[in-house]
This record gives sequence, structure tokens and C-alpha cells, in this order.
Amino acid sequence: MKTLFMAASTLVASYASHGGIDKPNIIFILIDDLGWAELGCYGNTFNETPNLDKLADAGMRFTDAYAAAPVCSPYRAALLTGQYPARIGITDYLRPDTDMHLPADCATLPRLLQAGGYATGIIGKWHLSGYQDGQVKFGPEKYGFDEVILSEKTDIGGGSYFHPYTCVDATVPKKLAGDTEYLPDRLNVEAIEFIERHRDRPFFLYLSHYAVHTRLQGKPEHVARFESKPGAGQGNRAKRNNPHLAAQLQAIDEGVGMIVRKLDELGIAGNTILVFTGDNGGEDRVTSNGPFRAGKSTLYEGGIRVPLIIRWPGTVKPGSLCRTPTANMDFLPTFARIGGARIEPRHAVDGVSILPLLCGGEALKREALYWHYPLKDPHFLGGRSGGAVRQGNWKLIEWYDDGSRELFNLRADPGEQNNLAAKHPDKVAELASKLAVWRKDVGAPMPD
Repeated sequence: MKTLFMAASTLVASYASHGGIDKPNIIFILIDDLGWAELGCYGNTFNETPNLDKLADAGMRFTDAYAAAPVCSPYRAALLTGQYPARIGITDYLRPDTDMHLPADCATLPRLLQAGGYATGIIGKWHLSGYQDGQVKFGPEKYGFDEVILSEKTDIGGGSYFHPYTCVDATVPKKLAGDTEYLPDRLNVEAIEFIERHRDRPFFLYLSHYAVHTRLQGKPEHVARFESKPGAGQGNRAKRNNPHLAAQLQAIDEGVGMIVRKLDELGIAGNTILVFTGDNGGEDRVTSNGPFRAGKSTLYEGGIRVPLIIRWPGTVKPGSLCRTPTANMDFLPTFARIGGARIEPRHAVDGVSILPLLCGGEALKREALYWHYPLKDPHFLGGRSGGAVRQGNWKLIEWYDDGSRELFNLRADPGEQNNLAAKHPDKVAELASKLAVWRKDVGAPMPD
């Protein structure tokens, strides 16, 4: 694995409050495998997300927000470093027995904020290391998080949503009332308690839900209600209108409502940035990412386009809509700029600050977005080894397994049904050249 990071101490040259205003709190809510089309405010008519829909009404909804990769670990690495996964060297999800991880001394978003006086905490999923003997090899506490709450000790792929939580730690005591305790509910309560503990100082909370990752397990009473709705699928493998996914999303939505009410109660809502998004497209075995093609593990839009809502009272215009393409590497430079942090030039940051968009602007100083997803074997969900570039409305996918290329105009064909490569060979050549130059620039590892 490449070590391309400067020590955290060299990242922060100075840190001052933004424009003399109190440093805003930052709450970043990340949902696992949440497809673009799952929320009511994104057009879903089966799932019920009233609190998230209100959040969109109170903030900005993004139509063209992207994940840095179509699977989990590369997204999370890009989020914490502001770098493309190809530059980091983590381009696929990390297996339980892997030795790959972020270097322990790397520069990360929580370290940046921590150095500026923020309390930092992660609640929930980490997935940036392998596991050994029931322990994560390189956990969040090594990367700038003051508090690490209910992060996993092994992967959750088999499902572990009810107490005792075998993926987290079966010895963790139950906290919530009732005969059973549901993991999304527990994470929501832990988030409320974190906010209360740090109400008097700036804080960065990374609330990283395990849901809606399969195996889907909703609370029985909620599953039964969704199963009774017209058009409902049956069981946790239903491909459309999945009642277990809807039930899990209901618990997440209720947690967002709890957080908003707590911020209002404490009088800190106006000084808190609240971000809600997903880490990649939804699994098309259990949902549809329509109008986009395919889903998790693929470089089609269904695998990499994600929902994104940002609320920041007094800065973000309520009910605003942003169609400018963004990516999750952008959050580190955005939060650094908001907090007044100057990042050392020696630390390569691939993202760009989206603060101009939050303030009502429409342009970013970025020519294109890139993806690099080299695989030895096809992903079990259907993903192929390849790379992609989006420039304006044009998107090129280059498949590494057979050398073929696909070209799409996303404005005219958001579902990527019409491959225009044969009709526009000059555009294919142009974008393929850009992709090759970018791969060389970031040192992207290529498959054999």
C-alpha cells in the first residue's frame, strides 16, 4: 500500500475561526448502501422519510452528488483524506482478513478539526481496516477521533441489527428500554448523547449507520406495516419496495428528526452544519436505483450517484436545489475552509470546497471527476473492473477487463442506455486521454 500522506502535524499550518463567527458544529450522517432514489424528496413513493424530506425543505438537495467509488471502503478513505481512492491505494472494499488500512499517521478530517479545538467522534461503521481475534486492527481512535462508539469488530454482512450486536461486540450492554434493542435506534440515541455532552464547544460527529446494508433486518412491527402497503415486496430480498429496507430507513429517518429537535432544544441549530448522504448506490438485488442504471459495485450512475442533503441555517437557502456535480472528497476542503484551516500544499487534496455552492453559487473550479475501480475478479454484485470520467454532461467508462469503452450523454440519457462511443470517437479519445493522464498523476494501481 502506498504511503502518500504527510504526518498530521504538518497538515495544519493555522486554524482560526471562520470570519470571526463561532466555529460551526458539523454532523455528518452516512448511510450504508443508500440508493439515490430511496427518499421521498428524491421521488420515492413507497418508503417514508418525513424528517429527511423536511431537512431537504430546510436546506439544499443535490441531484448530482457522487461517491468516490461504487463500494464502501474507498468512499470512507476519500471522505477522511479528501483524496481520490486511487491516490490513497484503497480502491475496493476491505475484506475482514486484510492487512490494508490508512497509515496510522495520515492526515485526516477529524485530526484537522481536532487540532482546531473540535471534539471529534464516530458512532457506528468504520470499515477502513481488517479484523483479527475479534478486534479491528486499525480503529478510528488512531485517526483523530476522541470518541469511538459502537464501531464494528467484524463485518456486518451476515446481519447483526438486534442486541447483542455480534458485529460490534456481543458484550456491549443493552441501553434502550424494551425487550429488544435495535442497532439503528441505539446509534441514534448515542448521537443525541454525544451532542448533549459537547453542546458548549464545537464538535464533529460522524454518525455512520450500518443500515441499509444487507442482510436487511427491520423491526418486525415496522416491517409488517410496510408489507401491508399496496405494491409491497415480500421478505428482505424483495427487489422493489422492500419492506425491510423501508423499515430500516424509517429508523434512520426518526433519528434525523431526533437530532434536529435536539439541536433546536439546545439552541445550536443555527451554528450546526447537518449533512446526510450515502456511501454508494443501493444493491439492485434489494432495491431499484432508477432512473439510473445498475447499482452498488458498478461504475454506472446507479452505483456511484448518491443522495446528498445539507442544512446550514443562515447560509444555505431553504429548499434550494444544486445540480452541480460534487464528490465526497470535497468535504475535507469544505470543512477546512469553513473552519479557517490552511492545508499544507504538500498534502495533495483532490476535492474542492463546495462552500460557493452552499452560499448560492453554481460553479466549481474543477474540470472533471474520475473513478478508478480495478478488480482481479468481477464483484459478486456484478461490478466490473474499470475506470470512468465525467466532464460536463459527458461520461466515459473504460473497462479494464476487455478494453472496451462506453460513452454517454447524461443530460440526454441519465439511464445510460445509449452507448455513443461509435458516434463520437473524438470525444472517446479526448476523455480516455484525460483518464490516462489522471491515473498517472495519482499513481493509480492497474490490474494485471
